[in-house]
Amino acid sequence: MPRPQLDPRIPLAELHVHLGAAVTPAIMWGIAHAQGIRLPTKDYWAFRELITVGRRRRSFDAYLDLFHWTELIQSSPTAVERSVYEVIGGAYRKSNITRIELRFNPMKRNRGGEQDLDHIIAAAVRGMDRAVLEYPQVRAGLIFCLDRAFSHDLNEIIAAKAISWHSRGVVAVDIAGPVDPAFRFMDYRDLIDECRRAGLGVTVHAGETGGPEEVREAIEALEPSRIGHGVKSAYDPAVMGMLRDRGIVLEVCPSSNLTTRVVRNVAEMRFILRSLIDHAVPFTLSTDGPEMLRSHLRDELGRLLRTEMMTLEEIHHTIETAHAASFLNDEQPLHDGPAGAHSTADDLAPIALEIEV
Repeated sequence: MPRPQLDPRIPLAELHVHLGAAVTPAIMWGIAHAQGIRLPTKDYWAFRELITVGRRRRSFDAYLDLFHWTELIQSSPTAVERSVYEVIGGAYRKSNITRIELRFNPMKRNRGGEQDLDHIIAAAVRGMDRAVLEYPQVRAGLIFCLDRAFSHDLNEIIAAKAISWHSRGVVAVDIAGPVDPAFRFMDYRDLIDECRRAGLGVTVHAGETGGPEEVREAIEALEPSRIGHGVKSAYDPAVMGMLRDRGIVLEVCPSSNLTTRVVRNVAEMRFILRSLIDHAVPFTLSTDGPEMLRSHLRDELGRLLRTEMMTLEEIHHTIETAHAASFLNDEQPLHDGPAGAHSTADDLAPIALEIEV
């Protein structure tokens, strides 16, 4: 009996993608040379290994180290514009992603204040505008990441920029970065409330390397609409109940968590996904960074089907959840694309995915 497959015409939504992990190595190579950045190697294939994970498993800290080079290469208006443009167009061409929210920290792209922050942001907006002009089937938005390692003052600046650029396509704020014992979500309650009043969505990284108690703290302190990763919630039924009852959506990135050893193995990932489903916790599926992790969104969905971690019906439900949970509004009608390419998430027919597990 053939395995169930997902219809490639179904438009997907990807809500958790980091700009520093989403640009193809060939484009990054070209951007680096165009800017005269001195790389540690003159060999393209060695460079590709430098900024991607592939099938290798790394520690979470080693994974974060990869961003040193990608953020450096993207640290100019020209580089940011090209990067955003390439990611949005590539997502549509490779996975029929018609709704994408791309997150990054603009302050990690201005060379420590050497370049004007608004010029970096304007460049990102230009790249997004160019992409959606060429691919009118796509809606896109930017999410600005506050950082746990930054001072409150620096994060205030990022939040203020998100608010001031909201009308130009910045749709939300995030809190990212590795767990820091000195960081407290509660310290950002007023700042996040200000962003929310300005119309921005709120998502935060929690329950990735931190345990379910981190998810509880994020919920109680900030009341986010979504939580990035959140996989450790599966180990606390009470936390899963909070997520379910408050309608908070988890942005689950299976391959990322497996590759970075946040999740030990496929068996643990299956336990996590089944626990979330059994407790009716709403969640979406994303890549975290398709190029750095060498796994595009259709690869993610195909892998879950092939390993029987989720059923086709459950995959369809996460697709619908992602479209509904997006911070992008639907005031503007979606333009018709080529014949046969304008199906909605309700057009649920079977598909073929070329993925290796």
